[in-house]
Order: sequence, then structure tokens, then C-alpha cells
Amino acid sequence: TSDDTGNRLRFQLELEFVQCLANPNYLNFLAQRGYFKDKAFVNYLKYLLYWKEPEYAKYLKYPQCLHMLELLQYEHFRKELVNAQCAKFIDEQQILHWQHYSRKRMRLQQALAEQQQQNTSVK
Repeated sequence: TSDDTGNRLRFQLELEFVQCLANPNYLNFLAQRGYFKDKAFVNYLKYLLYWKEPEYAKYLKYPQCLHMLELLQYEHFRKELVNAQCAKFIDEQQILHWQHYSRKRMRLQQALAEQQQQNTSVK
């Protein structure tokens, strides 16, 4: 059972770390401290790609971390993250995406509610 406890702890730690990758400011922090120049760390990022599999991805609260994990496989992207402006741009793009997604989702929900209301009034 110590193996189970160890595996559970490893799962939790890797889950938390992968989700931290959704934060562009954290990526900038890692880049400025040279983590992305460390071959072992880059190999670790490659290893973490298993989180893209549905059996693991279902545990993620911040799915955009998978996109960042994918981008981190590219040396050019890792080098650009040293620049705080790059991180700021990514952060702004995420916010714009969330705002657009929220508005679009709200419109879809309203349309569905109106359609359901029309269907019940016809009966």
C-alpha cells in the first residue's frame, strides 16, 4: 500500500504542476530562472504529455494547461517566455478567450431555454 500512497501523491503533484502551466506568469517565472534551459526539465515536460490522454485529462480543471504543455515542447516558445511581454500577451489572450466563450455560452443557453419554452407552450 505504500506504492499506492506514493502513486497517489505523484499523481496529485503532477496534476497540480501541469495545471500551473496554464498560468503564463508562472511560465515566465520558470523561464527567467532558467528551468527551460535544463534538459532534464524539458524531458520532464515531454513526459507530462500523458496528461493529454482522456483518462488523465478528465481530472484537469484548467484544460488550457494542455495547450501550454504542447507549446512548451518547442524551444522557440520556451525562449520567448523569458520576456514578460510575451507572458502578458498570452495572459490577455486567455482572458479574451474566456470572455468570448462565456458570452457565446450564455447566448446558447438562452436560445436553448427559449426553444424549450416554445416547445412546452405548443403542447
